[in-house]
Amino acid sequence: MTRARNMPPPIEEEWPVTCLVRPQMGENIGAVARVLLNFGLVSLRLVAPRDAWPNPKAEQVAVGADRVLKGARVEWRLEDALADATLVVAATARPRGLEKPVWGPREAAQNLRAAISAGERPIVMFGPEAAGMETEEIARADAILTLPVNPGFASLNLAQSVAVFAFAFAEARQSEEIPSWFVHDSPPATQAELEAMFTHLEQELERGRFFHPEDKAPLMKRNLRALFLRARLTEQEARTMRGVIKALTIGRGGRKKDDA
Repeated sequence: MTRARNMPPPIEEEWPVTCLVRPQMGENIGAVARVLLNFGLVSLRLVAPRDAWPNPKAEQVAVGADRVLKGARVEWRLEDALADATLVVAATARPRGLEKPVWGPREAAQNLRAAISAGERPIVMFGPEAAGMETEEIARADAILTLPVNPGFASLNLAQSVAVFAFAFAEARQSEEIPSWFVHDSPPATQAELEAMFTHLEQELERGRFFHPEDKAPLMKRNLRALFLRARLTEQEARTMRGVIKALTIGRGGRKKDDA
């Protein structure tokens, strides 16, 4: 399609990234790609799509949004898809008792715009069509996005859910408010840096027999991660925490300095 000379330039924002976790139907992926481009978003990631990729059905539905589909990044592990993110939001109707901020679409859009202005790299996760994301997947998020749907009929099609968020994000383009929550003295830690810190901490706590009884270990680990995620650590703070863990390990005689 040829653009008229007086048409404004297209809006194509790289952030936030939309991440579809274990999407099932190619048609829905194509519809998501199309609605993202409708509202000026172009970054799409897929985690363990059920069907083969590239998907002809996705291409058929994403009429005109081929660029989004062709640029889609496919990963088979969620941690790889989120590795470069500094802010993760999980779209779910069920907070499931997790201690995380819960945002509606407009609040989420304003917060994400402020985060991007502050140099952050946010990702918004949407779960599979049938059952949504697992609790462990949602636990990786810094905040939860919920939509104000009818509680008696809350199930939304995947592309519809993305459309509600994308519309709110586009609507917030004119806002100039930047919540102070996103102002950092140093760059925020990425998910990869936080994951390395969490792994280091959990390994040392396992050596110290902290996770007892063993059947409670997954919940205890999730609670520890939630504590640090709420703190919104910077790169420097994550490095400092790893130094603290290392020093405590050496100090209690658990390792020699040369082995640390």
